[in-house]
Amino acid sequence: MAQYVKKDDDRDEEAEYSPFSGIEKGAVLQEARVFNDPQLDSRRCSQVITKLLYLLNQGDSFTKTEATEVFFSVTKLFQAKDIGLRRMVYLIIKELSPCADEVIIVTSSLMKDMNSKTDVYRANAIRVLCRITDGTLLTQIERYLKQAIVDKNPVVASAALVSGIHLLQTNPEIVKRWSNEVQEAVQSRAALVQFHALALLQQIRQNDRLAVSKLVTSLTKGTVRSPLAQCLLIRYTSQVIRESSNSQTGDRPFYDYLEGCLRHKAEMVIFEAARAITELSGVTSRELTPAITVLQLFLSSSKPVLRFAAVRTLNKVAMTHPMAVTTCNIDMESLISDQNRSIATLAITTLLKTGNESGVDRLMKQITNFMSDIADEFKIVVVDAIRSLCLKFPLKFRTLMGFLSNILREEGGFEYKKAIVDSIVTIIRDIPDAKESGLLHLCEFIEDCEFTYLSTQILHFLGIEGPKTSDPSKFIRYIYNRVILENPTVRASAVSTLAKFGAMVDSLKPRIFVLLRRCLYDNDDEVRDRATLYLNTIGGDGSVVETDKDVKEFLFGSFDLPLANLETSLKNYEPSEEPFNVSSVPREVKSQPYAEKKAAAKKPTGLSAPPAGPTSTADSYEKLLLSIPEFSNFGQLFKSSAPVELTEAETEYAVNVVKHIFDKHIVFQYNCTNTIPEQLLEDVTILVDASEAEEFEELATKPLKSLPYDTPGQTFVAFEKLQGVPAVGKFSNVLRFIVKEVDTSTGEAEEDGVEDEYQLEEFEVVSADYMLKVGVSNFRNAWDNLGEDFERVDEYGLGPRDSLKEAVSAVINLLGMQPCEGTEVVAGNSRSHTCLLSGVYVGNVKVLVRLSFGVDNAKEVAMKLAVRSEDEAVSDAIHELVAN
Repeated sequence: MAQYVKKDDDRDEEAEYSPFSGIEKGAVLQEARVFNDPQLDSRRCSQVITKLLYLLNQGDSFTKTEATEVFFSVTKLFQAKDIGLRRMVYLIIKELSPCADEVIIVTSSLMKDMNSKTDVYRANAIRVLCRITDGTLLTQIERYLKQAIVDKNPVVASAALVSGIHLLQTNPEIVKRWSNEVQEAVQSRAALVQFHALALLQQIRQNDRLAVSKLVTSLTKGTVRSPLAQCLLIRYTSQVIRESSNSQTGDRPFYDYLEGCLRHKAEMVIFEAARAITELSGVTSRELTPAITVLQLFLSSSKPVLRFAAVRTLNKVAMTHPMAVTTCNIDMESLISDQNRSIATLAITTLLKTGNESGVDRLMKQITNFMSDIADEFKIVVVDAIRSLCLKFPLKFRTLMGFLSNILREEGGFEYKKAIVDSIVTIIRDIPDAKESGLLHLCEFIEDCEFTYLSTQILHFLGIEGPKTSDPSKFIRYIYNRVILENPTVRASAVSTLAKFGAMVDSLKPRIFVLLRRCLYDNDDEVRDRATLYLNTIGGDGSVVETDKDVKEFLFGSFDLPLANLETSLKNYEPSEEPFNVSSVPREVKSQPYAEKKAAAKKPTGLSAPPAGPTSTADSYEKLLLSIPEFSNFGQLFKSSAPVELTEAETEYAVNVVKHIFDKHIVFQYNCTNTIPEQLLEDVTILVDASEAEEFEELATKPLKSLPYDTPGQTFVAFEKLQGVPAVGKFSNVLRFIVKEVDTSTGEAEEDGVEDEYQLEEFEVVSADYMLKVGVSNFRNAWDNLGEDFERVDEYGLGPRDSLKEAVSAVINLLGMQPCEGTEVVAGNSRSHTCLLSGVYVGNVKVLVRLSFGVDNAKEVAMKLAVRSEDEAVSDAIHELVAN
């Protein structure tokens, strides 16, 4: 049934319309009365059922009364002999999902159809009964379902098997009793029956790894004839291989079976086997070779679906084993002109990953004509691949940069243009020789750029990298043109960029001063204010008023304050003789307090919910701690950790702890919830054993007076430590309280209670708790600004590791710092990697870390650690942490 049909045969009028447009539920329900006519009109009844199904699938809901009336009316249609109408009856009964009382009415009719001589009735009756029945009725018809599974008619057998797959979710114990019949169905000659039987048998045994392994072992000996079932078996075989591969001996069970499937006569089986081999963990080049060979044959297939499947799989393989795919490059080059743009895009991106340096120029010529024929989302994929290719072959940056510059000036949407700009910026940062030409390409682009965001970002980047080039003066014309010709946002950004050139290039300061003076007459407040600010920073004769270091810090320093925290602090500031202190602003957006999470879960959502105002969880924590007299003299809160769970889910009491770090103190906030309605807890405290944390001394405890059911509360324990010392240790915890029984009908608790204790999990204070994750906008500039005064560099052996990725992740977690510029991502086959980290150490000391990793053939990982900070002791502390 087509939803849309032509209105007429008039070729000039191509308008399409839906036969269901404009129908209303009330009118259709009126039409449903036709089901009660003494003389049934099968065709008209089918049309009405079709309309009802359309309404249900469009999201219209029937009231209980409406659904019941339609259901009872439909049951009368079982007396009709029309096969088409009977199939529509089955569909509407499934969609209406009648309740248990109503099911009884149709059960007899459906069971009668299950034993009918008409196979179509039997198959559909099985599907409907299994859909609407409950466990009680299922046991009554179980015998019929078992017989249907081994029925000679494949339609009936498949219906019973598919119903079993659905019933396994709700009545697993009953379905598991069908194993013998399902096992017999696996040997069926009918392709679809064998496919469904294998799917059901695997789901029955999926929680028993040994049983699944035995199933795969028995079936891989050649008893599966259905191509669909063969594909399913290949997937189950891959699962067994993943779970049973011996990483020490290199044995890989069932690989020979997968390789044998590459010679199957069915194309779907060949492809499934090839894909399974390419996705094996730690697959070697020798194991990949046969799979790559068959995928290469598919590249020249006349069927688009095979070409697409092959090139997509090869594209994934190229990410980890590019050399293994190079044999297919000639075949993939022919796909660049494929009519299917998805195939062409995948072919290009794969070639960009696997191509050699000598073929870059030829490949770029082929891609140039292709780019104008594809949509932006495909173009973005190509641009990302070109960026990776440029970093792989840095000597080819002129060719690749020229290509990116040309497509940057062509038409395209924001995301596409942003991808190109980001790629050029990455190339400029990583390839020093590309800096001047790349910046000029960006300058030429902003002359006609229609996107304000991109213009401001380019100007910001130009202000950082432009002054470092051999001839910075060539960029001034482009920047000042933005001041004259652009909108206020871009003009203001251009003023800031001019000031950065003036501060960094002595020879340009007088010229920049003149240009900034002209900006004082701009009609926009922001532009004038920025010009005034920068003129006051640079003297009238071009000399710097402030010290050179102060100017660079002002213009190039990273803004490491979360805007939400700054906004909250400014709102809370009360005007007084004491000026606002920026250092008082919390530097981390902390996780939400436990009590607020619980409260938020109960708030109304959707249209009825009031609009949420901006909140700062950091500020909430600080206010909470300052309101407690015992902690009010601890000074400024440096950091609060994410909650650490101390109990398992679904236990009597839910407890987690938040670690609040001060300069000389640490406060543990225990968030407690009583999940037992019949109990009231009073005098709730936490007994903390700090015997494994010798550098801490318990100072104060704040008990919780009362903890009713499902009402979160907090109790606190404070410890003292040496100032500025990152003390670490393990803490054991016991929840102590007085429990009183509660009458749930009245809500009143008994007067007398009983003392009780509840053992909680241990937790640790680690070195990373003393480090704030604070990113920087430009790591290279931040690194240069910190200088070499307190730089410490050393090399360390990290021992054998499963992968370089694991080593990088372990060091990041140990230091607790913020990865910068995406350097936490490690390529799958990489032998070396550089990771950049940023943070603020306790005492508000800025810290930057540059990690250089390398791995040898024995998987031994070596690391070079370079640390720069504002304090020599902090740099030493970071090295000491890694060394220990």
